[in-house]
Amino acid sequence: MAGHSQYKNIMHRKGRQDAAKAKLFSKLAREITVSAKHGVPDPSMNARLRLAIQAARAENMPKDNIERAIKKAAGGDAETFEAIRYEGYGPGGVAVIAEALTDNRNRTGGAVRAVFTKYGGNLGATGSVSHMFAHVGEIIYPASAASADAMLEAAIEAGADDVTSDANGHVIVCPFDSLGTVAAALEEKLGEASSVKVVWKPNLTTQVDEEKAHSIMKMLAALDDDDDVQNVFANFEVSEEVLRKLTAA
Repeated sequence: MAGHSQYKNIMHRKGRQDAAKAKLFSKLAREITVSAKHGVPDPSMNARLRLAIQAARAENMPKDNIERAIKKAAGGDAETFEAIRYEGYGPGGVAVIAEALTDNRNRTGGAVRAVFTKYGGNLGATGSVSHMFAHVGEIIYPASAASADAMLEAAIEAGADDVTSDANGHVIVCPFDSLGTVAAALEEKLGEASSVKVVWKPNLTTQVDEEKAHSIMKMLAALDDDDDVQNVFANFEVSEEVLRKLTAA
C-alpha cells in the first residue's frame, strides 16, 4: 500500500469525527455546485456533475444537501470558483499534490505555501511532481461486496483497468474520463460503492520511516483542513509495522 491510499487508509482507521464529516460534505457540495454551474444542472447531461453526485452519495451525503448544492448553481448566486492544482515536495522528498477550488487564488496559494514551508517542504510549479502519478478513476467497495474473483469479473465487464482486493476491500482503477460509466455499471451490479473519485495514483513511491511519516501525515492533514483544498495526494510508502503504529497513534 502506498501513496494517497495510505494516508486515506490511516484516516479511515482512526475514524471520522462529525466536524470532519461536515467539512467533507462542504467540499463535496462545492464540487457539485461548481460542476452544475459549469454545465447544466442535470446529471444525465453533465458528466462532471454526475461524478460529483456519485462521490457524494458514496460518502452518504444526504439527498437534500445534494439537491441544495445543485439549486445553488441553478439560482445563479453561487460564487465563481477556479480549479487550481498545487505540486511540491514534503518531508523526506515525498511528492505532494493538492487540488483546490477557490474564489481567491492569492488566499489559497498563500495558505498552501505556508503549509509546505511549515513542514519543511517546497512548493513547486504545476507539473513538477505530477509526472510521478497517473490521473485515474478510483472506485472502492468493502470486502463484503463480492469475492475477489467476482469483483474482478464485474470490473472487467464494466471497463475497468485493474482491481486490487484484500481484507480491507476492493480498489478498482479505471481511466479517469470513463469513471462515471464504470461506477454506474458496478453500482447496477453490486450496489453503491464506498468511494468514487478521480485520484492521482503514484507511479513512483518514496519509502519513509516512522518519524518522516508522522511529519507527512501532519502536513497532509493541514492541507486537507483548508476549506479550499478539495483533495490531497502523496507518493510516500511505509512498512506495515509503521502503518500499524500510525493507525494506533
